[in-house]
Amino acid sequence: MPTYRAPLEDSLFILNDVLNIERHNNLPGFADATPDMIEAILGEAGKMSEEVLQPLNEIGDKEGCIWNDDHTVTTPKGFKAAYDLYSESGWGALPFPEEYGGQGLPATLNAAIQEYVSSANMAFGMYPGLTAGAAAALVEHATEEQKQMYVPKMLSGEWSGTMNLTEPHCGTDLGMMRTKAVPQDDGSYKITGQKIWISAGEHDMSSNIIHLVLARIEGAPEGVDGISLFVAPKFILDAEGNPGERNALSCGSLEHKMGINGNATCVMNYEGATGYLVGTEHRGLKAMFVMMNEARLGVGVQGLAQSEVAYQNAADWARDRIQGRSISGTKFPDQKADPIIVHPDIRRVLMTIRSFNEAARALVYWTALKGDLSHRSDDDAVREAADDLMGLLTPVIKGVITDKGFDNTVMAQQVFGGTGYTKDQGVEQFVRDARIAMIYEGANGIQALDLVGRKLPSKGGRAVQAYFKEVGKFCSEHKDDEQMKPYIEPLSKALTDLQSATMWLVQNGMANPDNAGAASTDYMHLFGLVAFGHMWAMMAHTAQAKLSNGANGSEKFLENKLLTGKFFMERILPESAAHLIRIQTGAETMMAMDAESF
Repeated sequence: MPTYRAPLEDSLFILNDVLNIERHNNLPGFADATPDMIEAILGEAGKMSEEVLQPLNEIGDKEGCIWNDDHTVTTPKGFKAAYDLYSESGWGALPFPEEYGGQGLPATLNAAIQEYVSSANMAFGMYPGLTAGAAAALVEHATEEQKQMYVPKMLSGEWSGTMNLTEPHCGTDLGMMRTKAVPQDDGSYKITGQKIWISAGEHDMSSNIIHLVLARIEGAPEGVDGISLFVAPKFILDAEGNPGERNALSCGSLEHKMGINGNATCVMNYEGATGYLVGTEHRGLKAMFVMMNEARLGVGVQGLAQSEVAYQNAADWARDRIQGRSISGTKFPDQKADPIIVHPDIRRVLMTIRSFNEAARALVYWTALKGDLSHRSDDDAVREAADDLMGLLTPVIKGVITDKGFDNTVMAQQVFGGTGYTKDQGVEQFVRDARIAMIYEGANGIQALDLVGRKLPSKGGRAVQAYFKEVGKFCSEHKDDEQMKPYIEPLSKALTDLQSATMWLVQNGMANPDNAGAASTDYMHLFGLVAFGHMWAMMAHTAQAKLSNGANGSEKFLENKLLTGKFFMERILPESAAHLIRIQTGAETMMAMDAESF
């Protein structure tokens, strides 16, 4: 059976030492996030994830969810009790405003907690995760009355939430949406249509489910400009704000999936369901994008989370599994064979995954901190710059971390050999669960197009130029530091590759949009490499400073950090050159073959 250990020491190193989160204690919520408080909160989150959620992961996978004849859904054994504990402990309320029942703590801290939860039990984590996204959209766009009506009970876990976008005939192209909303005399709407792949659309863990639904008001313009957002509760609230009459919506069936079997993925039927407009008519997609961007960052965390738990189990197996002798000479003569961790190729796999995990974790926290600054800083320039960078990095985090996260689960499975292909060790579940993260909340090809087509040219390229300046400044400041050369020189080269790729897109993408489309995935991954390299350079600098100033017993951790970073710089970051070459080939060969020949 798999095991999991929350990477508490690494989280604290990034938050306290690399990002120095305490320097923002003048911002709302940050004053309470002292190093001691952060350690206490993350320690409890890690304990819950290890002891409560992780043991349910295999159970959820094997049992799955059950659709009942009355259109209700029963979740796997133990999920309801775990959900109650999660809710009672206040985890769902942590980053939200206090006026709605939240704790007002930094979202950066919540990103670490969600990694632990997703590593321990990704399917379970989706229930409160989607609720948080729905609550965030309501806080941003709902009326004050709607916020007070729904958000506090969503944050307490008494009620849960969903997002309803996809329909059988339209996924990415939401302009084709058919679900309609008919205005009523009392100001409500009757919503009719079918939504598919609705995670947590029906379950037995909360007393009400608050659905956010995209629909087209009768007579609205065609295309995305005619879409509005509605809140449609499973049970319509009575005059006292409590669940009353059952709404005309139901779960028609459950999807039979490759993974995340512990999460109820529903077909939702709206048959004249009562809904209430959120925000402005025909501006629903903008409102829903608050939730979608929250979800995309959360899905990036899922990619990291599955990579981390797969790495931990592969490393444990490699230390214990004896097979053959080291090619450089026997290492354990008292045993019949050496453990496979002595073999260079096993080390290659483990170091590749580890160097990704630690960089991805830092990038997630760094970006989450930008999100906090964009919402909480009282300096307009700081808020604007932080919002620019968070928007720029969102498709990179979602696309690159989930692509590589899945690849890493497959590599971890390889460490187990034939045993990894069986269900005995549980590593194959990580592979199956990780696969969905590359698909939902906007497939990764869409993330790449979003990065190239929207984020790069946005506001005259302001965000990407600011990013280049920030990374370039770091390289310039440390280029003469002999200890930092193994990190700065590769990063500078990769940054040059990314700048060259960006310039190529500027010169060739508008002239032939297919060039931008053909380059998009390589560009996204090139961007991801530079972002990871930047994180590694920052972590290396911090580790070296701590070692010089007295490591207080953490010498081994810091030395291993430097080794892992050096591996990334030597073995992984040079892939930037290959991405640049592919980008510069353009779209001609890719698009030349006629469709019938495929």
